[in-house]
Amino acid sequence: MRTEQAEIRVRGQNTTVPSTQVCDRTILATGTWLKTANVKDEHFVEGDLVPDLERVITHLKQWDLKPDIFSFCQKITDPKPRYAYHTEWDDFAAIPITTYDDWFRNRIKKDVQKNVQRALRDGVQVRAVTYDDAFVQGIKKLYDETPIRQGKRFWHYGKSFDALKELHGTYSERAEYLGAYLGGELIGFAKMVYVDNFAKTMHVLGSNKHRRSHPTSALIAKAVEICAERKLSFFIYGEYNFPGKKANSLTEFKRRNGFVEMKYPCYFVPLTAKGRLALQLKLHRGFRRHIPAPMTNTFLKMRSAYFRRKFASELAASSA
Repeated sequence: MRTEQAEIRVRGQNTTVPSTQVCDRTILATGTWLKTANVKDEHFVEGDLVPDLERVITHLKQWDLKPDIFSFCQKITDPKPRYAYHTEWDDFAAIPITTYDDWFRNRIKKDVQKNVQRALRDGVQVRAVTYDDAFVQGIKKLYDETPIRQGKRFWHYGKSFDALKELHGTYSERAEYLGAYLGGELIGFAKMVYVDNFAKTMHVLGSNKHRRSHPTSALIAKAVEICAERKLSFFIYGEYNFPGKKANSLTEFKRRNGFVEMKYPCYFVPLTAKGRLALQLKLHRGFRRHIPAPMTNTFLKMRSAYFRRKFASELAASSA
């Protein structure tokens, strides 16, 4: 069975990995000592992620690459487990969509209400925009504000215009691009992709320089407004909890902005003896999930301090 190559992004860099085609799905194989197969861009695939599970499993077992485990998930709109394979629960941060007024009055915290109102008073305008060169130039300017975000090196800092245009052009046929503008300057943007009856973010970023005008809260407000107008079920913004570091500022930010934890089942199907052993030893999702939270938090603090020292001059310039 022929092995093809597919391009994915790892830590912000384009990387090619082995792939195969079955049931109109591209299946990737990643990992070294343990090869895991999964559907490319699984959270952005419309319809049933695995239309014919047994056919896919048979195909993967016959694949010359011989992956050890096949992993796939159901959607949050389909949370009841449907398969008898090894199941674990992951989560997304999601806003169940009713009306914009319900979100603003009942779901978000008072400080977020004030942030959205502050953005309006400051003159921040959020609107759906066309994906063109001018918008990409604005994104590049935002990315080049600072080399560090969330305590680690920012992957997209210093990237070329062409690289960013390619990066943000994926799924453009069913994406919504939102721009937050202040005096004609792009001070924040969001990209969300429509998948079935929900919208899922791919990118959300606000300017450090204009953070007091709260462009990110204004972007989320606009996204909720659009989702309500389109009568979607959910607006999803990445994970709610993060393995080994459940208490973090991003989760708290999402909670205050009205996101709730919504769980969905993920399956792990062993395809080889090594895969079965990895499942028994609970190593099928890597070693990082087994690191105690205190050790993870200590490492994150050390990493943040290292990068702040390394890029002290750039950080000083970006906050000036």
